[in-house]
Amino acid sequence: MDIYVDTANIGHIRHCAELGFISGVTTNPSLLAKEDPSVDVKQRILEIYDLIGGHLSVEVNALDTKGMLKEADEILSWFPDATIKLPMLPAGLAACNALSKQEIPTNVTLVFSPTQAIAANNAGATYVSVFMGRLDDIAIPSSAVLEDICDIWDIQGYESQIIAASVRHPIHMIEAAKAGAHIATVPYNVIIQSLKHPLTDAGVAAFTADYEKMKAARS
Repeated sequence: MDIYVDTANIGHIRHCAELGFISGVTTNPSLLAKEDPSVDVKQRILEIYDLIGGHLSVEVNALDTKGMLKEADEILSWFPDATIKLPMLPAGLAACNALSKQEIPTNVTLVFSPTQAIAANNAGATYVSVFMGRLDDIAIPSSAVLEDICDIWDIQGYESQIIAASVRHPIHMIEAAKAGAHIATVPYNVIIQSLKHPLTDAGVAAFTADYEKMKAARS
């Protein structure tokens, strides 16, 4: 399972690029506004891509198919490597289908059910983003929904990639990997949290202390 960082924070993206195991970035208007409401979106998107490369979805804001396709054309004019992120709406599926016929990669977002996921795949989506945390927020077990979707993919042989999104904690990452998601897009703080373990810290401290004892004994 690939890991994408879900952020628009340049410092966090730079650090993730240095870690060496992050394959891409996802962001959205809310994350961009959180960092700086006055940010030049084009400049920030290109800056992010220069730092980490790989997958980078750019979200449209229109709610009608014609508007979505117009925005997609504009995005691709200044960022040809963009994956176009579209909402899980009838208009979004129509835009996805039109873009897929042009071999433009798409990411259908805000998917919460297997039937929505199937529709996104059949519309030609390259990626299907299933939101885990938001399902848990309304007492629907996200791991069960994701497992159902992954099982359908295995049975049907669908080619689009499943993204586990709205990841809130490392357990979501584990559940996504066990279910068979191709990608998890994870907030920076959760990525860092997932790398920590008290036994690792204790082990490093013990090794360091023993090394210092050896140095002192030789001096």
